[in-house]
Amino acid sequence: MLPIDMKPEQFKGYPPESRKLVTNYLGALQALPLSFVPNLLREAIDYDFKFPAERRALERELENLQSVSTSHSGESSLENQKDWFEGFARITLSTQLEQMDWVNSPAQFVEQLSTHLWATHQVDAFRKAATDYADRLHGKVPPERPPIPRLGIAVIGQNVSNHEEPLFRKLRPHGGYFSGIKPEGGLKILLDAIGTRARLHPIPYGHWYVDGGEEAEHSSDLTCISYHALEPVRAALLRKMRAEIETPGMGPEALRTRLAQMNPSELGFAQAGDQVLDRFQLKLLTEGSGTQIFSTTFVQWTAREALRRAQPCTVLVRFAPRQRQKPMNELLSDKQGPPELDPVGSLMDADLGAYYNWMNQQRLSGADQSSFLVWFENHSEAVAIGPAMPRGTESTTPTDLRELLSLIA
Repeated sequence: MLPIDMKPEQFKGYPPESRKLVTNYLGALQALPLSFVPNLLREAIDYDFKFPAERRALERELENLQSVSTSHSGESSLENQKDWFEGFARITLSTQLEQMDWVNSPAQFVEQLSTHLWATHQVDAFRKAATDYADRLHGKVPPERPPIPRLGIAVIGQNVSNHEEPLFRKLRPHGGYFSGIKPEGGLKILLDAIGTRARLHPIPYGHWYVDGGEEAEHSSDLTCISYHALEPVRAALLRKMRAEIETPGMGPEALRTRLAQMNPSELGFAQAGDQVLDRFQLKLLTEGSGTQIFSTTFVQWTAREALRRAQPCTVLVRFAPRQRQKPMNELLSDKQGPPELDPVGSLMDADLGAYYNWMNQQRLSGADQSSFLVWFENHSEAVAIGPAMPRGTESTTPTDLRELLSLIA
């Protein structure tokens, strides 16, 4: 089947809001190449479970496709579509791909499309078509700026008493390094500050607190995810992974497909929970590499995906000690005892993770006005980055975290 053959009744298996969205723009989708449409449907089929920022971005993209399919400024719709999708139209597809039920299984189509592109040496051509389309879409539909300047906070080094290597080497050139921080009550100061920020600027999924251990007391206005709270879910997932791995003929690709097909209820998420957040957490654990067994990896991946998908205005991440590295079979085993923690190694993970958090924040709109703070928990070291903070500076003046926040946020 080709996109021109799509009918509204073929989307009856989609969730209600997704079905309504796709059928509203069906005319525009029918005019697009098959090499492009399933990628878009893969996003659209999850519309009901996406964050508001993702929904708006998808709606704006579909509106743009609608405008591309209609004539304007004396240019025919056919010529306009050719400009946008000529690269995709040149991709040759197999009969097997065309005969797939790509309407109801767009993710599976995209997986097989990737294999086909490699086998037929069309990967570079497809990549260029996708890049050209993304650049053109970005120019026509630029990202929305945040309603308030973004603030990112990373708290690292929990349970580390001493360390020898200097911290924040990658972040120091971008802001001010402070070695006189008063650590008393530091975490509470930071959580209270972002709680107040969330209360004053109520934005759905706009203010996040991510903890690699057991979450501290915090405002209910925050979207909170913690490694400790997901322990039953992680245990259930590891049991299912072990069972799948022991199945004859099960390879990495088949396991990946099986994980991608899981529903929140399979891992024990409550039916009456927040479906958007539950689906997000499910993807963190089934798509992330190591998020099931390493708390630092879990925090880093959660922060990255929250910034990419929800595009929040506030994110506080707190790294906790992860278990020591062991052979993967041992880490996945159900016979291992209590995990042996590695606080110092976790500090090094978190130091680099904080830098990546800042980098990911800088990729979002409004980066020129965003601020970032990283603090060595219960110690006197921190780095603050913001529009008014001089770069590459150092201060030994006694300062508490409340004062430091006031300098950048």
